[in-house]
Amino acid sequence: MRKYLFCLVLAVALAACQKTRTLEERAAELCAYIPDHELLEKSRDYMTEDFYAVLDTMFYRLPAHEAMDHEWLYYFVTGNGGTIADYEVIKVEQTDKNHAVATISVRQKWEDGSFDPDSDVEEYTMAMERVNGQWLMADFDGHKADCIRYIANNRKEQAIRQAISDYLLREIAPYYLQGEICIPTLMIVAEDEYEPESLSVWGDFWVFWYNIAGDTLKTVSGGDHPGMMAIRYENNQPQVVDFERVEDGARFTPSAKRIFSGRYEIFINMHSNECVREAVRCEQLYEYVLQNGLNVHYYQDYGWEAKQIESPGDL
Repeated sequence: MRKYLFCLVLAVALAACQKTRTLEERAAELCAYIPDHELLEKSRDYMTEDFYAVLDTMFYRLPAHEAMDHEWLYYFVTGNGGTIADYEVIKVEQTDKNHAVATISVRQKWEDGSFDPDSDVEEYTMAMERVNGQWLMADFDGHKADCIRYIANNRKEQAIRQAISDYLLREIAPYYLQGEICIPTLMIVAEDEYEPESLSVWGDFWVFWYNIAGDTLKTVSGGDHPGMMAIRYENNQPQVVDFERVEDGARFTPSAKRIFSGRYEIFINMHSNECVREAVRCEQLYEYVLQNGLNVHYYQDYGWEAKQIESPGDL
């Protein structure tokens, strides 16, 4: 009887050991699909559906300059130093039938296989989930929550920018010489959310009308309208309810100082810097062209040479 019990315990122990080894092997396999500067299409088969979806949104569904503000997204483990991540699975702990957490160590190595002597060994955690009998990557170092939070904030910010653009198109654009399309340029100075359903946005807001000539947006008219826009949420959608504008002529400086207050220096530096303005304009034209499927690659103001509409990453 004792021999039988001993054999049973040994069999259970061996099974548990084999199970752990299998999980470690799977974790090592999944390491190959940890995003490093890009999210591979084939990673879809090695990640849970929701984790892949949030990463796909971050990498490919947001304006490029927005995502690039967060280097952790593109450089999950290697940074931007030209090294390659070398992974080692330290341990895997199964928390329940369908969930496990793997501890991963990472060292940096050069392309010739040698290790970077100045890099430390760093540890990360990889959440694993069993879906339809297959263990998949469900999270990496808590980045899923980072992505969800950022996407929510980004969508809120895009809704606010759309509300401002809609206001400019509705209330300001009709007073200009009109072309085929009107594309505002928003140079945001600051935002202040007083309560969940209302906020103020200070900025230098430009309106540009264009005609499309071949692959070029030809400027028909345009002008700027700096000031503060008051925004409130109606049916969960932001709407501009008031616009306090900076006055023209001799009243420009005193009215700008009153409206922008402690933000005046930021505003005036932005307002007077043509390079900054054109960079923002080009960036937002690129997004507009991309979103609307326009076959244009340049924009041109009257009397000036055409400028290429480039991706923010190329500027």
